[in-house]
Amino acid sequence: MLTLFKARSVITMNPSMPRASAVLVRDGMIMEVGEPEHMQPWLEGQEYTVDQQFADNIICPGFIDPHLHPSMAAVLLPMEFITAMRWKLPWGDIEPVTTAEAFDLRMQSLNQTKEPDEPLFIWGYHQLWHGNMSKARIHQVSEQRPIIVWHRSFHELYMNDAAMSMAGIDPAQIRPGMQIDIEQGHFFEVGLGFAINRLNPWILAPEKYAQGLQRLKEVVHHGGHTSIGDLATGLFNFDTEAQALAEQLEGDDVPFRTRLVVHGTRLTQGGRKPEEGPAMADALQSHNSHRLSFAQHIKLFSDGAFFSQLAQMQEPGYIDGHHGEWLAAPEELERHIRAYWQAGYQIHVHVTGDLGLELTLDILQKMQDEKPRFNHGFTFEHFGFSTPEQIRRIKALGAQVSANVYYLHELSDSYAKTGIGYERASQMARLRSCFDAGINTTIHSDFTMAPAEPLNSMWVAVTRQNHAGDVMGSEERLTQQQALEAITINAAHTIGLADITGSLRAGKRADFTVLNQDPLTCEPSALRDINIAATVFEGQVFPIE
Repeated sequence: MLTLFKARSVITMNPSMPRASAVLVRDGMIMEVGEPEHMQPWLEGQEYTVDQQFADNIICPGFIDPHLHPSMAAVLLPMEFITAMRWKLPWGDIEPVTTAEAFDLRMQSLNQTKEPDEPLFIWGYHQLWHGNMSKARIHQVSEQRPIIVWHRSFHELYMNDAAMSMAGIDPAQIRPGMQIDIEQGHFFEVGLGFAINRLNPWILAPEKYAQGLQRLKEVVHHGGHTSIGDLATGLFNFDTEAQALAEQLEGDDVPFRTRLVVHGTRLTQGGRKPEEGPAMADALQSHNSHRLSFAQHIKLFSDGAFFSQLAQMQEPGYIDGHHGEWLAAPEELERHIRAYWQAGYQIHVHVTGDLGLELTLDILQKMQDEKPRFNHGFTFEHFGFSTPEQIRRIKALGAQVSANVYYLHELSDSYAKTGIGYERASQMARLRSCFDAGINTTIHSDFTMAPAEPLNSMWVAVTRQNHAGDVMGSEERLTQQQALEAITINAAHTIGLADITGSLRAGKRADFTVLNQDPLTCEPSALRDINIAATVFEGQVFPIE
């Protein structure tokens, strides 16, 4: 049966017809976008219904977050949150904790509410607000209960002795260079992987993990998404993740699809060579289902976590003189990129600092010299710090950008004072420079690094207002049109879904986000407060309570 959805206005993201008043749908596909009177040839002699429930609303293409982490979210969402920023989640708000004293009081309170032998997992710690963390500090809360304090960046955690004993971590196992400070109970970057492998029985416990994925499903729907990208499938344990994702994110009650992009170095861990990776990644496509799909995309990593100030920076570096970290040795990153480049893959590389970006640009230049490719889709993920000269190189090499603009909101005030100085802090996420250069540019949440709220990301990109209320780098502000492109059609191109979604036109899937205000004509300050009434996924309506 045909369904004619009417709206106050339809924003199409199709330059040939930017606005309309109705969308005609059959079997989950858009038959025509336009005005009802022009659709009569489709309707004559056919059974159809007119759906008026959105007649007073704005229909736009379904929002897309091209980079979040369902499995990471499923691990973190069941944990206790202690964060410096307020979090609005479907099941309730979490109030901010902004001092070391308040953080310790909250830890002590949580310790008192748990069963005696239950481990306590806490997420959201950040040293800029909460002071220096250590094993000794956790022991002041409890030496008996296993307590794990996970950093806001996700890239590092701290454990007390009871937690290390629970996880079977023996200090004698720790060797130099593992990015582990065993005396402080600190596991970071590569050392985090060591810790995760030993914490998996708790964080991937089937009931808890399933609960986390159900919460993730709520978060994604409430953000108005109809498509997401899982940018590091296999981050914890590939078999466990694949089974849980298939059970929880595939089914008629799931209002979005997920493009799965496998963690390249995890795929070939255990002694396999990077050159074996493409064939292994190809084989994963046999697991594809209606809502979950692999394609020729791979995720690799350059430098360290932005929230941890472990991004690799060019001179003049950090104010205090410390250096960032590499997540993969530069020569190993090049070897992995070469393997997938030669195999025709779209490569997504995590880069946060301008030195990490420079290294990855140099490698991309080598790849183009060795085997020129066009429309290759090489994507710089996160894109925290950059230089104007690097923007020109990204354009010349045919790459694209997927940025976490929320960094600017939460961190630019602090980083201007204690990290890298005002100039570079104010120019995080050079989005307007990318748009002006003609680079396909999108924005993502990297959830839980930022709220999975595309309208909030739009608001940051358009206003560039940080949490202190200051406008940072006003020349890099996007227009509302550009910001909406960044969370719809541009995002679809980034994860290889632009042929089916990202805009509203005949032949695409009927994926809509339904709003009570027009995001292109409202005041910029109102963007993050626009109410999302519903999503429509392949023609099926999913109201948001």
